[in-house]
Amino acid sequence: MADQNDVMDIEILGRSELDSLDSEEKIQKVVVIGAGTMGQGISQLIASKGIDVILIERYKELVNIAKTKLEETMNAEIARWTMTESEKKAILSRTTITSDIEAAVYGDLVIESINEDLKSKRNLFTKIDKICEKETIFITNTAALSITEIASVTERQDKLIGMHFLNPVPKIPLVEIIRGLKTSNETYELTKDFAEILDKTAVEVFEYPGYITTRVIVPMINEAMYILMEGVASAEHIDTAIKLGYNFSKGPLALADQIGLDALMQWMETLFRELGDIKYRPCPLLRKLVRAGHLGIKTGRGFFEYPQPQ
Repeated sequence: MADQNDVMDIEILGRSELDSLDSEEKIQKVVVIGAGTMGQGISQLIASKGIDVILIERYKELVNIAKTKLEETMNAEIARWTMTESEKKAILSRTTITSDIEAAVYGDLVIESINEDLKSKRNLFTKIDKICEKETIFITNTAALSITEIASVTERQDKLIGMHFLNPVPKIPLVEIIRGLKTSNETYELTKDFAEILDKTAVEVFEYPGYITTRVIVPMINEAMYILMEGVASAEHIDTAIKLGYNFSKGPLALADQIGLDALMQWMETLFRELGDIKYRPCPLLRKLVRAGHLGIKTGRGFFEYPQPQ
């Protein structure tokens, strides 16, 4: 892996030449901004398809931590025999991690994957809108926020679109592609082609709070949390009942831990604010766990406990 400040040099094709290429040829390098769980997963997936990735972590001191966590994730896959050591090496060879936001200029696509906070996302896109070429397509990995509102701070509202990846990104075969009010058909078609390159089944969504997956799953998880808080059943029994009763691969509380309880609460607050429906109001137990720093798998404890790498 390259040093944290080592951004690979690339030759940028002229745009008239670029327009004559198909989507796979157009997308030679992707920039992912945000090196948390989702950003790492998105980067790993893209690099596994033979595309170079620059992963940008905001804080310089966290660059090496992001690298370590990415390697630990792949080591766990190797231990489960779902990845080979050579595949890991290939992914790492295509991935550069840096704290230099100016590296966004090298992306044919720029994917934002920072916290689910509208102000933070708008601030980021305002900044990179000035850095990147005017033709560069911007993608936001948001689960509930308005694509139109995010895009409004840029000079390329037609070239900004949402791709809602689900965690773990390399394993979940679905991605939601969300159009903003001004997203062009050309941007949508290229993004759909990109999803196919990633071997994702894409569903088209027209902007509305929560899209499909978030809006459907949040009330179920929220109700499961109320059942637990009210002492009706234990976390284990709630998840067992839903898994066996409805043939789900994962129970709602384990799913909440996988999503991240902080991210889940942000989704709920957005839906409650936008739609005003009581079913989206976060359960008090969720707020309690988030305040305690028990955020699920990523912190080792949420509704369940998870062993952390030594």
